[in-house]
Amino acid sequence: MVPQVYLFLDKLPLTAQGKVDRRALPPAEGTERELDAPFVAPRNAIEEVLCGMFAEVLKVGQVGVNDNFFELGGHSLLATQVVSLVRRDFQPDLPLRKIFEAPTVAGLAALLVAGEPSRGEFEKRAETLRRIESLSADDLEEMLRRKKAKAAKGKQ
Repeated sequence: MVPQVYLFLDKLPLTAQGKVDRRALPPAEGTERELDAPFVAPRNAIEEVLCGMFAEVLKVGQVGVNDNFFELGGHSLLATQVVSLVRRDFQPDLPLRKIFEAPTVAGLAALLVAGEPSRGEFEKRAETLRRIESLSADDLEEMLRRKKAKAAKGKQ
């Protein structure tokens, strides 16, 4: 593995214990990805959710549907995080090797759709996730309060 960027510092920031304080390191300039393929935006809710997962795990600003996970800096340990997020949100039986077989959002979305228990199920889940993510904290609290109140009424 070769570093993507070298950053020269006059002095390393240290913690109180004398170790390198990684959080205090300045962001490396010029780390924006340079890929051969042009950016292609997500075309449906599943791809949008998967792009968000890739971006979150890889700590990049934007991921297109044709961007290769491994070309963006992904590796096997990060791939396990993506598989974990996919399992959490879509609940498919997704072996880790599938990320290596389909390293793009488009490829992974196609695998998910091909393995759906019922047609359109993952699209519905992705739409729900998108709606939840668009809610403010106050909206979420209100929804939870209503749900608890409704559950309490049902027990009476």
